This record gives sequence, structure tokens and C-alpha cells, in this order.
Amino acid sequence: MESVAQHSREMIQRGSRSFSAAAALFDKSTRKDVEMLYAWCRHCDDVIDGQVLGHRQGAPGDVDPQALQDRLDELRRQTRAAHAGAAMTDPVFAAFQSVVQKHDLPLRYALDLLDGFAMDVAERRYETLSDTLEYCYHVAGVVGVMMAHIMGVRDEQTLQRACDLGLAFQLTNIARDIVEDAENDRVYLPAKWLAAEDVPVNAVADPANREAVYRIAERLIREADRYYDSASVGIARLGFRSAWAISAAQYVYRAIGTKVIARGPAAWDTRTSTSGARKVAAVAYGFIRAAWRQVSKPDDNANPRLDMWTKANLSEA
Repeated sequence: MESVAQHSREMIQRGSRSFSAAAALFDKSTRKDVEMLYAWCRHCDDVIDGQVLGHRQGAPGDVDPQALQDRLDELRRQTRAAHAGAAMTDPVFAAFQSVVQKHDLPLRYALDLLDGFAMDVAERRYETLSDTLEYCYHVAGVVGVMMAHIMGVRDEQTLQRACDLGLAFQLTNIARDIVEDAENDRVYLPAKWLAAEDVPVNAVADPANREAVYRIAERLIREADRYYDSASVGIARLGFRSAWAISAAQYVYRAIGTKVIARGPAAWDTRTSTSGARKVAAVAYGFIRAAWRQVSKPDDNANPRLDMWTKANLSEA
């Protein structure tokens, strides 16, 4: 099992420096399990997108649609087998199985994530913000829920807040990657928002539409901020080390959205990222935030989830 854990740690270190830095703040046991869950999530994403640790090896259109569906079907088969306790030789699925057995992760969560990848395989379009948020749940919100399970969370209210953080992360990712995604025929922006700005779905990446696309990105980031604020209530309910790690990750990702807005229509000339100094600041910020939250009680009434997208019954298997 140690080799499986080491393989997972190497995947997170190579696949996401920001998340790896935040994960280092967990206690040893939680960190190990978070890294193993990440390895499975990263692997599934890479299989569907033809990537290696998040780095594309070709455009989505380079793969036959049936081949993509076959990949997805195989991921579902392997995931179900791992969850059921079958012997696993692949270290990624062995890691997933270990986390499932230790924390009693419902199969529903894993299949919800794979359903998100199915949306990409089907080249789904998103008419409204609610449609976009549904996608965000499947590829990120449910990951937040699984992470919360690893941290010992089982109550519905806190799981909803964990989901909110995943939604915020994914909205930030969409805003940061609008042009790159559109160039690969992936448009996650609400069609109604595009129509309001007179931007055709097939022209999102056109430089002539950059000002309009920027205004849409601003709307996405403002929406993400609502979910970041909501998630803060849930973070306050975690143990200190977990709250420290998640607060640091929230700081880093939220800063990406702030930077996209600050760069204006030039935000997509180069990829927006966070500096090493910002990540160091995130560690300090996360520590202070977590320490403060340990002495102040989280209050749902101070930040209620009003008019927010909700996946019902997260606590039910």
C-alpha cells in the first residue's frame, strides 16, 4: 500500500502544484487519503481528455467519439469493481479502493464524477447558469463532497458547503480557461449569457469578441465569489489542520479569479496562474483563518445559502 500512496503523492505533485502545496497542510493520515483520491480523479479526467497529469496530448476532436465512450465505460467498470472490493493491480484504482473502504465513500459520488466526464464526451452545451453549475457539481462539487468525507464530515449542511467550494473552484477554472476550452470546442458558458452579449457559441475564442467574453467572465467570477463565501461557513466546521489546508486552497483559487478580472480582456493572452509568493501567503492566510475559526462559531444565519444551486441529499448514500 505504501507504493500506492507514493504513486498518488507523485501524481498530485506533478499534476497540481497549488493543490499539492495545500494538501501538505493536512495531518499525515488525511493527506495520504486526499492524495489517493486526487490520483483517481486526475486519472479519470486524463483518460477522457487524452491528457497526462492535466497536460493535453491532442485536441478532443482528435479522438473518435466511440473511443471516448469506450474509455468512459471502462472507467465506470473499473470504478465499480474497485468500490465492490475486487482485487486491483492498477495503483490508481487500488488507491481509490483504499479510500472507499476506509471512509465508506458511497458509489454514488464516484459515478456522479464520471457523469461529469460523460457531459464532455457528449459535447453538452449549457443554456443557463444552472446548467453550467450542474456540470460544475459533477466535475468538482462532488469532489469537494468526497474530500469532506475524508475529513470526517457527514452532516448535510456542511456537505453542501463543501460542494459550494468545488463549484467555486470550477467556475474559476472556466473563467480562466474560456478561450483555451473554446478552441477545443468546449464551451461551458451559459448560452443565454453569450446571446445577451451577441457572441455566437462557435466564436467564443474569436479575438473580436474578447471584450464581450471578458464581461461574461466577470459575471462568472462574481458568481464564484458567492460560493466561496458560502464555503467559508463549512470550512469553519473542520478540524484545525483540515481548515488550514482548505483555507489555503481557497485563497489560491480565489486569487486566480481576482487576477483574471484585473487583467481585463488580455486575461487569455497567457494562462493566468498564481505566483510562488502568493502560495506562501496562502499558507499564512490559511493558518490565521483556521485559527480564528476555531474560536468563532460558524453561523448559517450569517451567510445563508439563498438562491444557490443545490444538489439535494448529499448525505444520503
